[in-house]
Amino acid sequence: MTEPLVIGGDCGGTSTRVVVTTLDGAVLGRGRGGPGNPVARPPADAAAALVGAVRDALDGLDPARVVGAVVGVAGYSRLATPEGAAVYASAWAATGVPAPLRTVGDAVVAYAAGGHDVPTGSVLIAGTGAIACEIVDWSVGRRVDGIGWLLGDEGSGFWFGVAAARHTAHALHAGSSGALASAVHAVVGGAGAEGYVSAFYALPRDKMAALAPLVFDASRSGDPAAAAIVADGADRLTRTLLALPPTEGPIVLAGGLLTEVPELREAVRSRLAAATGRTALLAGDAAAAAARLAAAGARSPH
Repeated sequence: MTEPLVIGGDCGGTSTRVVVTTLDGAVLGRGRGGPGNPVARPPADAAAALVGAVRDALDGLDPARVVGAVVGVAGYSRLATPEGAAVYASAWAATGVPAPLRTVGDAVVAYAAGGHDVPTGSVLIAGTGAIACEIVDWSVGRRVDGIGWLLGDEGSGFWFGVAAARHTAHALHAGSSGALASAVHAVVGGAGAEGYVSAFYALPRDKMAALAPLVFDASRSGDPAAAAIVADGADRLTRTLLALPPTEGPIVLAGGLLTEVPELREAVRSRLAAATGRTALLAGDAAAAAARLAAAGARSPH
């Protein structure tokens, strides 16, 4: 069988996902790797995660059949440097795929995952980080936030985790309790308020972001503090999206928090509808969307 194949990938701050499809979108292979953001981790490690996922996805398939490859990369700015580009070029050569690797911002494939073929619109992504981007002809235009865990990423997984930790610290110092404070304290540890604070500051960043699900669990159980944090996060995400100048194209919501936490997604949707009268689409499989872009490029390479 010699039917041409394409590769699509989504390299995020938490994981790397790759699919291999035919030109008409039939998925023949999937692969998964570690974190793929070359800003948040060494570029060589991020590139290695991509290569490993590609090899898994190509298991049993001939790499020579691949005629196009598009990968969305969080931290795409690092690939614009000669050093970053060289790292990825060297890693890609090890896959045995003859087609060149086309890298784009992860916002592009997140937008494409809204399930449409309109090349211009906007996307709000909330996962480990948070950013809103204008997409113009399948390229990233203007953007708001996405400036990292210390300076922004409001409404992101990291933001929710720190908000939960901050609430817990204040609750412990005040001698109060609640579902959220109890859950966070149990995970972070530390004896009393001071011990908790010390234990929290000793956590690596990914463990801080991992506290975010506790907010949603506590909110569902009726904890008012957790519900207030969810509402605050939805407000911040909506403001981030509305800070982009309006476009006539589709608006897509993407990223793990918005695709997997329905109460947060619907809170953002309702705020957006109230402010603009518009409905936001929900992103699907970003890796598959990247494969569709690769297929489109393979059909009309010029």
